[in-house]
This record gives sequence, structure tokens and C-alpha cells, in this order.
Amino acid sequence: MKIDFQKSGGLVPAIIQDERTGDVLMLGFMNSESLVETQRTGEVVFFSRSRNKLWKKGESSGHVLLVRELRVDCDADALLVRVAAAGPGVCHEGYRSCFFRKLEPDGSAKIIAERTFAPEKVYGREKTR
Repeated sequence: MKIDFQKSGGLVPAIIQDERTGDVLMLGFMNSESLVETQRTGEVVFFSRSRNKLWKKGESSGHVLLVRELRVDCDADALLVRVAAAGPGVCHEGYRSCFFRKLEPDGSAKIIAERTFAPEKVYGREKTR
């Protein structure tokens, strides 16, 4: 199947889902090269927009994402990557999922999860936003 990388300037969103729980862990972007590398290695490789290069999830933390299944949406312009996460979390802020905040009706955000690891121990300094 041909993925439509051109629709969004060479990148497609890649939704990362825990194969066991169904939880959405993160969202990244892939180009054709990162998809090929993901399929070749069985570990998720993104195209980092901020670094402007391929980036294997877990290359610095060790928290790699092991691919269990790749799905493509009906328009062939988005991917669902079902994974087994190797490590306590995928979020650079120390949470299991990057979606650890709930937006409230007043526009504020409430943290709804506990940290699963200390980011300063993994990355060498506090990583927060």
C-alpha cells in the first residue's frame, strides 16, 4: 500500500497505541524513510521536526517502542502503530503517556496520571514544559 506522504509535506502523523491496554501513548510524525526503518528494525523511528532528522524513540532513554502492528487510515495519510513499550513510560516529562493532562471546561489543564519515572535521571536534567 502506498502511504500519502505528500499530502502534508512529506510527513504523516503516527499515533502510538499500547497494544495491551489500547491507551494512546504519544503522537509523532513519520516520513517514508522513517517508516521503512521502523518496518526494518521493528522499533519505532520518527522524523523529528525539531531536529530535522530521523529519531528512534528511546535512543537516549532506552524506552523503545516495539512494533506489534502497523495500521493505515482510510485516506492513507495517517498511521496507527500498536506497540509494546519497553520502559516505564514514553513521555519526556516522566509519564507513561504524553497525554497525562485533561483539559477542563474553563481551559485549565489537570494532571490525571502519576509520573512513572524521573526524567532528570533518564535525561540528565529536568524536562518539563
